[in-house]
Amino acid sequence: MPLADPIPVIVGLIIFMASLLSLRFGLSVAIIEITLGAIAGSLGLRTEEWMQYMATFGGILLTYLAGTEIDTALMKEKFKESFLIGFFSFLLPCVGVFLFARFVAGWDWNAALIAGIALSTTSLAVVYAVLVETRLNRTELGKILMAATFITDMGTALALSIVFLKPTAYTALFVVVSILVIVGAVNFSHHVIEHPGLKNKVIEPEIKYIFLLLLVFIYFANLGDGHAVLPAFLLGLLMSKHFGETSQTKELRNRLRTVAYAVITPLFFIVGGLKISLPLIYSALGLFMVLFLLKMMTKFIGVYFLAKRYLPQGEVYVTLLMSTGLTFGTISSVFGLNAGYINEVQYSVLVGVVVASAVIPTFIAQKWFMPVHSEDIVDIYGDEA
Repeated sequence: MPLADPIPVIVGLIIFMASLLSLRFGLSVAIIEITLGAIAGSLGLRTEEWMQYMATFGGILLTYLAGTEIDTALMKEKFKESFLIGFFSFLLPCVGVFLFARFVAGWDWNAALIAGIALSTTSLAVVYAVLVETRLNRTELGKILMAATFITDMGTALALSIVFLKPTAYTALFVVVSILVIVGAVNFSHHVIEHPGLKNKVIEPEIKYIFLLLLVFIYFANLGDGHAVLPAFLLGLLMSKHFGETSQTKELRNRLRTVAYAVITPLFFIVGGLKISLPLIYSALGLFMVLFLLKMMTKFIGVYFLAKRYLPQGEVYVTLLMSTGLTFGTISSVFGLNAGYINEVQYSVLVGVVVASAVIPTFIAQKWFMPVHSEDIVDIYGDEA
């Protein structure tokens, strides 16, 4: 009789342990899940297909939730601040890492471009998870930070698409379907999520409806060699008005977060940690450390002085969170490996830097540079924040 697969139990244990450690040490559960994933990967745990798909869905769900948190009126009012911080957060690391990889490390042009694009990212998923846990997602600082993060990731996605991806008919289909889904959802979602007959229904049709929209994005993105992050964020952004109008829709967002944080999004962060190959990173440890420091330095130059001007109460915190990376950094690295632009050592170094940038700046930001204590946010906005 074959033995049962123990991996689901191990993953469940990691998710539970991460929650306990988060409560014990007062750190974001996201960085603990990434760290435990890296440790489990070094001990032999491998990603299974179901985990990879759930992780993809978790990243898209986090991105959608981040979009729903943004105050569109504030985003319009503070567009200049958000755009400048986000644009230079992308531009300086992309150019700086590319120049180093090409002319100092000696990588070829394509590999250097992949390195620059992969390390230019900011993780919207990590930023959103941290802001929600600390209750900063309802502050002006938090909303500008999420908007700036989206600008950075849009720059990364556009750079990868313009430089490397070859559009096909399926790519066009993905774009058309995404537009149709977003337009339809924005205009008709209130019939589902605000319907009085659905209130307090344990079958949760509203959540299933949102999941369906995101699954459509993922399917057509895979078909067209694209990624569902951008349409998911836009959908959340344009649907944000539905989540702040009534107590029913506010409660829906809280229930959606509960479902997401219970098991779906932890898999996103754990799988991110599992992607690290510590032996391969160790074989190129000097390069790993230089690339990590280079990403941090270029992010600091690109973000800190603008944040000091526009967000003077939290410039260091904003700079550190804008230095994080995960989703698009990993996507860019995987694309480079699969296309033959980078080898396995280069891939492991880049993914290692991406994951380290998700953990280390977040830890420092939460431990020493919180601009507002979460208790103060609760006092200002109440438990619904």
